[in-house]
Amino acid sequence: MPSDNRSGVLLDVDGTLVDTTYLHTVSWWEALRQADHLVPMALIHRSIGMGSDKLLDHLLGPERDRDGDEKLRDAHDSLYAEYWQRLAPLPGAVELLRACAARGLRVVLATSAAEHEAAALRRVLDADDVIDTVTSSADAQESKPAPDILVAALEQSGLRAERVVFVGDSVWDVAAAGKLDIPCIGLTCGGTSRAELAGAGAVAVYDDPAALLAGLGESAVADLP
Repeated sequence: MPSDNRSGVLLDVDGTLVDTTYLHTVSWWEALRQADHLVPMALIHRSIGMGSDKLLDHLLGPERDRDGDEKLRDAHDSLYAEYWQRLAPLPGAVELLRACAARGLRVVLATSAAEHEAAALRRVLDADDVIDTVTSSADAQESKPAPDILVAALEQSGLRAERVVFVGDSVWDVAAAGKLDIPCIGLTCGGTSRAELAGAGAVAVYDDPAALLAGLGESAVADLP
């Protein structure tokens, strides 16, 4: 889509808008355990937000035998899918999307979830009427902390990097945005601390979407041209 002069908000979804971070943690823990990889949940949690390829490199080492990676991913996906019917938006998530749209901003879900997972997350949010664009893992050659999914979100929405902010919950989100000089607002509702998000370069940190919504008028969102 050709770029225009609209401004917008790019938002991560897992752990940012929908309460899934710890579900992914448990699902990866069990998938790894089934393959005799005993990895502490705390280490797994700190890797959530990366793509599965980088997550496995991070947890198991880049020099490992990758023949079992597909089986690990499939096991994670099957375990995580058991939670789909019980997923819930984080406090204020839907209201935040609607408030951004009411300001005339394009609302873009810049998720690297697989297409079927992204569809489940959209059903949970039930806000398609205000969502302009949704990405998926198929749109990115390389996963976060590489910025590919944000590049895809910009291209598909017709937005320019200098006219957007990104909202995410992990240091990997902040790192990806930084590579494009996009201001990133961090949310601690994914389990990453305020200090870690700020230390990674987040321009501001809030507890959850509801807290960002309450401070929207004084946030980086309000500074968009």
